[in-house]
Amino acid sequence: MNKTIVSISMCMSILLAGACTQEVKQTEDSAPLIGRPEINVSNGIMTPEVLYSLSRVSDVKISPDGGRALYGVTFISIEQNKGNRELFVAGLDGTNKKQITQTNGSEQNAVWISGGESIAFLSGESGSSQIWIMDADGSNRRQVSRYDGGINGFAFSQDETKVLFFSDIKYGERASDKYTDLPKASGRIIDDLMYKHWDEWVETIPHPFVASFDGINIGEAIDIMEGEPFECPMKPFGGIQDMAWSPDGKLIAYSCRKKTGIEYTLSTNSDIYLYDLETKKTRNFTEGMMGYDTTPLFSPDGKYIAWVSQERDGYESDKKRLFIADLVTGEKQYLTSAFDYDVEAVQWLPDSRSLYFIACKEALTHIWQIDTDRQIRPITSGQYDYVSMDAAAGKMVAVRQSMEYPAEVFTVDTGTGEAAEISFENKQILDHLSIARSTPRWIKTTDGKQMLTWIVYPPDFDPARKYPALLYCQGGPQSTVSQFWSYRWNLQIMAANGYIIVAPNRRGLPGFGQEWLEQISGDYGGQNMKDYFSAIDEMAKEPYVDADRLGAVGASYGGFSVYWLAGNHQKRFKAFVAHAGIFNLEQQYLETEESWFANWDLGGPYWEKNNTIAQKSFANSPHRFVEKWDTPILITHGELDYRILASQGMSAFNAARLRGVPARMLVFPNENHWIAQPQNGVLFQRVFFEWLDKWLKR
Repeated sequence: MNKTIVSISMCMSILLAGACTQEVKQTEDSAPLIGRPEINVSNGIMTPEVLYSLSRVSDVKISPDGGRALYGVTFISIEQNKGNRELFVAGLDGTNKKQITQTNGSEQNAVWISGGESIAFLSGESGSSQIWIMDADGSNRRQVSRYDGGINGFAFSQDETKVLFFSDIKYGERASDKYTDLPKASGRIIDDLMYKHWDEWVETIPHPFVASFDGINIGEAIDIMEGEPFECPMKPFGGIQDMAWSPDGKLIAYSCRKKTGIEYTLSTNSDIYLYDLETKKTRNFTEGMMGYDTTPLFSPDGKYIAWVSQERDGYESDKKRLFIADLVTGEKQYLTSAFDYDVEAVQWLPDSRSLYFIACKEALTHIWQIDTDRQIRPITSGQYDYVSMDAAAGKMVAVRQSMEYPAEVFTVDTGTGEAAEISFENKQILDHLSIARSTPRWIKTTDGKQMLTWIVYPPDFDPARKYPALLYCQGGPQSTVSQFWSYRWNLQIMAANGYIIVAPNRRGLPGFGQEWLEQISGDYGGQNMKDYFSAIDEMAKEPYVDADRLGAVGASYGGFSVYWLAGNHQKRFKAFVAHAGIFNLEQQYLETEESWFANWDLGGPYWEKNNTIAQKSFANSPHRFVEKWDTPILITHGELDYRILASQGMSAFNAARLRGVPARMLVFPNENHWIAQPQNGVLFQRVFFEWLDKWLKR
């Protein structure tokens, strides 16, 4: 079975972002075992091959006794063009680290069960993704589910007598269903919108199932949304975190947007539903709350439920608010009303009166604690991003990364915030690399604001030299330039290739309050573009920056930014690189699948001539400035990208060549909005630097 896995950063707006923390195609087949690669890094320079040889750490879980950490590590084989994920266990004191799986297929969704004596996980070893169990040391591995549709994610009830999982079911009618004498007909008959999503034609949707578990086998499963044509969890990024067991195992909470077709494509209004296992009845717990309601979580005492809520329908980047509610009275509390930042990865403390969460503030993502009386405190600090965390028995483990180091597992003292690494999966490579350092710099914008901009200097930076510089344009558009680590838009490898990187948190990014975030909606070519100019113009004044060798690069909205800059930069730049960018906004409005996004961010359709916001947006479409294009541009795109179709990149490339502008296009027939396959990732990096070096280093 082949399965593409994409993991994302903390913001929902990463749908269109240019940075993805972990991107890799993972396969489960009989190919030779993939393990930790050996690679020569004696010269100390980050190369595409070195970048793709780094291990990818994710999904840490703490044992019930608080003594051990369970986590996954994905190893990449460039030669085999795939990755393989293995499981590790380590003591919280950093001792007794052990790799507990060594198979040809990836292990996913691993959790502690039986009080920490066993581990349950997903494996495709039997030919489809099923639940397996093994002892905590990796021995006695056995399959416990045999569900025909395969299992994509699961969670056991607290007493471990039942399991909740989700699996894909058939959606819609095929041509061969309607015309049974044409079993090989490939045409799709389409009557409504949302017929394709992200990188797939919508012919299946996930549904939640519940089954009994006797400790040996999982019993017959019941679809708790049987007959409903709605997806749960919600694609493309939903998972088992959008479902939860009540402590007594009598209720299941799940998040679902119960809409199809044109209603689905115009709305983000999902709700939290409660399913009663005894009565088999479902009720909408958040009816009347109009934005996304996701990630439900019951309190340990079973009296409350917490979830993340967005207020406005159709605005996927609205503030992510933390709510709790009394399950009996339904009384709701908006806990983070005084906290002007997004809330992610919520977890209750055992006292049912406090919660942990992760939030990004001023481009740094940290762990916080809030009490039900709304007292809030930061737990961690420093120039890092905490990606995920888990707590038990008064202890905490977390995955942390930065622009300088990929993700690793750390223990965290919840009192002092002190952190200590315990995984060290990439130490053997990092110890041989010259690391580029990132520094925050506050730059004054044209309207007198202060903008945090990350400056990444080449390793062994010499201020007496002059360096070419790259303006990094973030995607999203609403996705913070935090201390992220990406395997595509990796600022470390850019700096290692001799460039100074200028990465501004321009208008429209979260982490700086709602006013800063919301400026961009309906104003794509406005203040946020002036912010880009402020950042690069300020850095171009430095004696170590060569103002005659500036480039601009970005993906998705960052790709749009590059296309827009190409027609408006007034000869600041000497080279551009755009991946998966929007070139023609009118084209994009009708081609993208999630119309709520275009309606909110562009202000509405282009045919509404009296809609001043929409008309302003479409007047700033990059294709309207193409007559000013005069700077070499590299364009890359994936043909499975249904968020921003490859026709956008092809149109931009054709326009450049017809204008006589030096241009190159790199098209990936089998990639979506990201670049997931290792060899394609290496190819991207090689072409990327070959193009920039040609125009900025000669």
